[in-house]
Amino acid sequence: MSLFHMIDQTLQAFAKFVWGPPLLVLLVGGGLALLIYSRGRPYRHLGHSVGLLSGRYDDPNDPGQVNHSQALSTALSGTLGLGNIAGVAIAITVGGPGAIFWMWVTALVGVATKFYTATLAVMFRGRDATGELQGGPMYVIREGLGKRWMPMAVLFAVAGLCGMLPVFQSNQTTQLLRESFAEPLGWVAPGGSFAFDFAIGSLIAIASAYVIAGRIQRIGKFSARVVPGMVVFYLGMTLVVIAIFWEQVPEAFALIFSDALSGQAIAGGTLGTVISVGVSQGAFSNEAGIGTESLAHGAAKTREPVREGVVAMLGPIVDTLAICTCTALVILLTGAWQQGEDVAGVTLTAQAFSQVFGQFGPILLLIMVLPLAFSTIVTCWYYGMKCYVFLFRGRWQGLYTGLYMLLIIVGAVASLSTVNSIIIGMYAVMAIPTMVSTLLLAKHVNRAAHDYFSRMGLTEKEKAAEISQ
Repeated sequence: MSLFHMIDQTLQAFAKFVWGPPLLVLLVGGGLALLIYSRGRPYRHLGHSVGLLSGRYDDPNDPGQVNHSQALSTALSGTLGLGNIAGVAIAITVGGPGAIFWMWVTALVGVATKFYTATLAVMFRGRDATGELQGGPMYVIREGLGKRWMPMAVLFAVAGLCGMLPVFQSNQTTQLLRESFAEPLGWVAPGGSFAFDFAIGSLIAIASAYVIAGRIQRIGKFSARVVPGMVVFYLGMTLVVIAIFWEQVPEAFALIFSDALSGQAIAGGTLGTVISVGVSQGAFSNEAGIGTESLAHGAAKTREPVREGVVAMLGPIVDTLAICTCTALVILLTGAWQQGEDVAGVTLTAQAFSQVFGQFGPILLLIMVLPLAFSTIVTCWYYGMKCYVFLFRGRWQGLYTGLYMLLIIVGAVASLSTVNSIIIGMYAVMAIPTMVSTLLLAKHVNRAAHDYFSRMGLTEKEKAAEISQ
């Protein structure tokens, strides 16, 4: 057995271990507890998020770095993209169609989770080593729970440094470029080319360095311009496929529901395998309860923490309930998922689109993937840098950025299995301090929410008016 194979198997075992029953209970059960504790308040005020995103409540003098719209776009840019495309394909490949049901579960309870985590991210912002106001689970823990909980804050920051690596995005972007263009055009032989992967990884790293130089302000503006258009474009593609196979849509949904409790994972295993794969990929997709969303929403310009919580609730709805569901339907309706385990990740999704759009399928997918994957890479740098500054007090920031650029290239030439295990495993570790601190501080959010909505006087009629605008 080679060293690389041993490392790959070790990382897979680690990811499987940390995504065991205790974490599933904490993430899904914790989200359900927050939903019940809030008495469904987050869901009753979704209409208010439209008014907040319109900018009518923005005040440039409020503390923070970006407005509500840019904060949400930054958070979505960290979730939308290959997590919705390759992540869904991996979930179906490993866990079967039933894994999609458990991805939905993470989104439904994730609406409440994001309301609490994003509100806390603004409520308990703290100063970093440079004196700048920052939000995120590590600051929530330090400012909200006190110094005796600092080990938990450090745990999140360390896991964040590893979980925010750009390796998955660069890996799958390179794979799509290679298999959709380089191999058909004869530029590289089937099976991959180190030189081609290295070159693509290098180009992505150079482009990322330019956007990263502008920090969160440039990242926020870039995300606000790219994310909405790409979401609409991708939804349009998937709706064309769904329209063609519309008669089979009920059967596809029935397959998802029937397999959700069957325990018949494609890769073998029990019901636990199906649930674990679905929840882990759902968490990777919408990041509810992981804590990364707090890093973005904590930078919002506002003096009202609840406002950012209301805005953050849209994340799981757009990301998982809309985008991931559409991807899953495309894969199931076209029958691409039955091609076997040899076809996985973004390649599976590309082949599904090819069955409808022919040779233009991967091209259309690439048009959507490139900007979103790129936006995710630069957003993850921002997340990772916040963790780095918290741990090392801002020293040697250039070293972290340089290492991050190098890892973009490493991800491009690494194997999908290894890359996926690292990221999924670290996401699980990040969820522990995030969910524990959120549950402990939830009472503060409830009090703030009651006060805020009472002052705002948001009636059902007013919410309906905001939705219609």
